[in-house]
Amino acid sequence: MSVKKVRVFLKDRTYDIVIGRRVLKEGRSLLRSLALGHDAIVITNPTLHKLYKETIKDIFRNCASSMRIELVPDSERAKSFQVLTGLLDRIAKFDKNRRIFIAAFGGGVIGDLAGFTAAIYKRGVPYIQIPTTLLAQVDSAIGGKVAVDLPIAKNLAGAFYQPRIVLSDTSVLGTLPDRQIRNGLAEVIKYAVIKDPWLFQFLENNRDRLLGLDEAALESIVYRCSVIKAKVVASDEFDNKGVRVILNYGHTIGHAIESACGYSTRYNHGEAIAVGMVTAARMALMLGLIKRHDELRIESLIRYYGLPTLIKGLKLSLIYNAYLHDKKFIRAKNRLVLPTKIGSVKVVEGISDAIVKRAITERMVRGG
Repeated sequence: MSVKKVRVFLKDRTYDIVIGRRVLKEGRSLLRSLALGHDAIVITNPTLHKLYKETIKDIFRNCASSMRIELVPDSERAKSFQVLTGLLDRIAKFDKNRRIFIAAFGGGVIGDLAGFTAAIYKRGVPYIQIPTTLLAQVDSAIGGKVAVDLPIAKNLAGAFYQPRIVLSDTSVLGTLPDRQIRNGLAEVIKYAVIKDPWLFQFLENNRDRLLGLDEAALESIVYRCSVIKAKVVASDEFDNKGVRVILNYGHTIGHAIESACGYSTRYNHGEAIAVGMVTAARMALMLGLIKRHDELRIESLIRYYGLPTLIKGLKLSLIYNAYLHDKKFIRAKNRLVLPTKIGSVKVVEGISDAIVKRAITERMVRGG
């Protein structure tokens, strides 16, 4: 079995991302060495529980005295205060003379919810990430940003809280539906645009392998993205030095689209980010920051992977209102990550409302 480790260097919060096929078979020994606690709270959803019930039991059988599985909704609906408070109540009732730790077994939604729960319960208990989607393995499980949504905008209630380990078993990706694979590939494209021309070319040349779930190709992109994110997070853990913000390429407009459609399945996260990336590239072109060739190359790659580049069925007013609540605004000015070439981006503040609205409008399907 090929196993790779990427270390996220954060002083006393340093941890490893362990990547490879069937990594979960080694999970027990890895977790025992961390001395997380005696009692595991595993947060997952009904679909994953049905698929991996025995795997979950096997992981925690010898590294925890007891285990409790908490099932939450299988969608963005799980990231609500209603779900959060119910989860906290059940954990508190279970937690009698125990030393608990929390495990997120799922995609980005479960990782965000479980991490936020761990951050605020008893002012912080240990937690681990076991990401089961491509999007979570390349992005959301790494870096310690945890949150729940408010009705008005996404991830407005959150914290920075690092996991103790991330176990990225690429063999579980074989159970994902096609839409979920494409969803994760949107984040991979993001990493390629902001930091890695080699990765961009790899994506251009290996579509059939990746969409065909070739394990070696998937392992390669999970590792490459993990290395990039680990370095960015290590240099700007709390997103206050102007470094980590580059990871938000495509997310300002993407999150607004998710909010505007009520976090429905019309646009999942990766699809919304895909549209957000081409919108940001168009803003960059309007501002003279990127050449037309590179803007078209970004849009072509996104379309090449079957991801949307247009907004359908949403009003500009709804998207723009959600955009105004974006967390990345600073000193009442917008702050967007715009590409300057493949592998490089620039953080730009104070872009005019006219340019933002025009860029969004150009992505909208009339009467769609």
